[in-house]
Amino acid sequence: MQFKSPLQGATLIKRYKRFLADVKNDEGLETTVHCPNTGTMRGCSTPGSKVMLSTSPNPKRKYPQTLEMVREGNTWVGVNTMLTNKIVAEAILAGKVKELTGIDTLTREVKTSPSSRLDLLLERGQEKIYVEIKNCSLVEGGWAMFPDAVTTRGTKHLHELADLVQQGHQGVIFFLIQRNDADRFRPAAHIDPLYAKTLAEVTDKGVQVLAYQAEVCPESIIIKKSLPCSLEDWV
Repeated sequence: MQFKSPLQGATLIKRYKRFLADVKNDEGLETTVHCPNTGTMRGCSTPGSKVMLSTSPNPKRKYPQTLEMVREGNTWVGVNTMLTNKIVAEAILAGKVKELTGIDTLTREVKTSPSSRLDLLLERGQEKIYVEIKNCSLVEGGWAMFPDAVTTRGTKHLHELADLVQQGHQGVIFFLIQRNDADRFRPAAHIDPLYAKTLAEVTDKGVQVLAYQAEVCPESIIIKKSLPCSLEDWV
């Protein structure tokens, strides 16, 4: 995914109220920007970090600028979860996800039950592959981890995927790791033990777990490679 317009650099003052962040530009001007991330942003919201911002052409927006990425150590971290599905969908259609090649059609935001939607439905011949995508921005000790906060909704999605597998379809939970300082993935059992336990359980039922790492830079966010996953050892 290429950014259509150049991003602007700034320095993070603080992130607060989930969807807001205060930043300071190179001229010292402080402003409030939109933060499109529902997680805690643990490990990627340190005050004083360099950030990159996009600017909306919509004159009606209260906060015209959006927080797109944060610099932590030597890596940019993509924090705009509104882009996650687009990045993954582009990679699938480009044939960059080796487990999901040869796709005939891709449909977004598919209703799978009266109370649930999943991110993607892929069709390959007679196969139906349901994909739920999670943005992963937390890294500790080289481990990329999800979630960064307790997620009841995320656990529900895992059960939904398992139900679809039982119906004869394929179910995939896809973790997009938007930083380059990790070399493996595991669930964050110390943050949400139920999610970690459920993830291990649904893989035993046939749900496939994929973790792919993206190269994040101010010009683009592009999926580059898969990472190995470790699940049951952390339950």
